Amino acid sequence: MRPAAHPVSRLLGHVWLWPAVVMLAVGLYRVGTPELWRDEVATWTAATRSLTDLLRLLQHIDASNGAYYLLMHGWTAVFGDSVVALRLPSVLAMAGAAAFVALSAERLFGGRVAAIGAGLLFTAVPQVSRYAQEARVYALVTCAIAAATWFLLRALERPTWRRWAPYCAAMTLAGVGHLISFSTVAGQAAVVLLHLWRTRGAVERRLVWQYPLAVAVSALPVVPVVILGSRQSDRQLGWIDTPSFRLLVRFGEHLAGAPHVFQALALLAVPALVLPGRRVQAWQALLLAELPVVGVWVVSQGGTSYFIDRYLLFTVPAWAALAGGGVAAVYEALAGLARPDREPRKAAAALLALGLLALPAVAALPAQATVRYQGAHSDSEEPFRAAADLIAAGYRSGDGVAVPLGDQSWAMVGPGISYYLPSDVRPYPVFVAESAAEAEELSPTLCAEAAACLGQGPRIWLLVLGDTADPLAVLPSEQAQALRARYGAPDRVTPLGGVTLALLNRTG
Repeated sequence: MRPAAHPVSRLLGHVWLWPAVVMLAVGLYRVGTPELWRDEVATWTAATRSLTDLLRLLQHIDASNGAYYLLMHGWTAVFGDSVVALRLPSVLAMAGAAAFVALSAERLFGGRVAAIGAGLLFTAVPQVSRYAQEARVYALVTCAIAAATWFLLRALERPTWRRWAPYCAAMTLAGVGHLISFSTVAGQAAVVLLHLWRTRGAVERRLVWQYPLAVAVSALPVVPVVILGSRQSDRQLGWIDTPSFRLLVRFGEHLAGAPHVFQALALLAVPALVLPGRRVQAWQALLLAELPVVGVWVVSQGGTSYFIDRYLLFTVPAWAALAGGGVAAVYEALAGLARPDREPRKAAAALLALGLLALPAVAALPAQATVRYQGAHSDSEEPFRAAADLIAAGYRSGDGVAVPLGDQSWAMVGPGISYYLPSDVRPYPVFVAESAAEAEELSPTLCAEAAACLGQGPRIWLLVLGDTADPLAVLPSEQAQALRARYGAPDRVTPLGGVTLALLNRTG
């Protein structure tokens, strides 16, 4: 009788462990380095409100992110609101996603090579590590969809409600986290149909009604989010352009964060699709990766576009699983696993499999640094920390601060500066009629009459978007006139790369 394995040995033997550990290490590496950008600042300003204020906020904006904000509200109450604390849930979620990628690849393709390979390839994708370090919902949604995929594959093997229940929970979590993630149902339906075609068994016929029912059960808790979010969609999504067909064709490059990384994943996927053994499973993974993208592209041809890479990040696990299956297909073809007398060939095949896994990882290294630290938020160049440091260094009691409001509130300059200012540095707000909490918005409400909302401070710190030598010239005319009348020209103007900070002293 073989002795029972030690618990540690059993743990180390799980295929999901190593991808999860690697993803955790990748996610934690310099997690506090990138400065919070405007979307993360929105997370902070929403999550740190009182529960009552947060619920009021969601009635006006960001209802689609409401579940995430509520989660972060509880998280920050326990762990604080430092940069690392805000991002840690995303790191943990992406590590969980890597584990489920490995488990799904094992279910689809069998064996440790496909499982561990898929999980490690997932960690190599630059966009994955970027959103593992972002205080937004995308990592949690990616984890939920990766989990739902594994639960679905388990349910297909033995369709009982004990197996459908966790699938429903994962899909509900994904749906309330981000509505677009429910487009994965298109890919899942293809997986179910291919499974029915391949098996043609009496037990599997139950799937014809069980799967749609499971989807319906998953969708029920999401309906209130859909209703509330639809009322806010024009305001929140109006900036996304209608996607072209060219963008659809090249979308994988945006999804991965670097063209050569996606090309490497696609190339690794080819053996799984063409070599005998697991071709049906490979096509299941491909449809799971592609159909949600195509579906969202089609829907985005209408009035509102949803076609942007981070909204579809949850499709990357399917690509990683497919690529892992390709590596396993090459390994099995070369190793001749059916013949135990070919140990040298197995060793050579194992080395080749390691090389295939290493190539995308090595190719991704330059993009990892660029996407995560240099160009991750190239669409948001507000240097909140630099501006806050300058204000704090020159602050005097009674100072005021004027930040972009109204049509420029999207830049989140005010909340961003507030996050980085020390607790004892709190200049009063200028041109503000209501605070963000009072207005039940993410940003304060702009005062209707600029001169009436200047306050009595002897000095005002002025921030405007863009780099300019004359910040008053880019302000709305009424605000510029009110400031010139009382303060004259700025004494100090400091362009910071995306934002200009100026100091105005009261004349007379």
